[in-house]
Amino acid sequence: MDDSKENKSQAIIEVIDFGPLKISGNFLLKDLKRGNEESPVEVKLCICGKSGNKPYCDESHKNK
Repeated sequence: MDDSKENKSQAIIEVIDFGPLKISGNFLLKDLKRGNEESPVEVKLCICGKSGNKPYCDESHKNK
């Protein structure tokens, strides 16, 4: 098994006030419901429940 840092996930998770969770870095995003896997550089995930593109944020939280 290769234990080099290059192969390990290193993600930064930011909680944005009144907004989404912003995840950036080296990580694997698995959507088990749809059977998708991807390694984006950055993603914003909806935590307010208003997004029409869940699990991703579409900035619907800004509409009052």
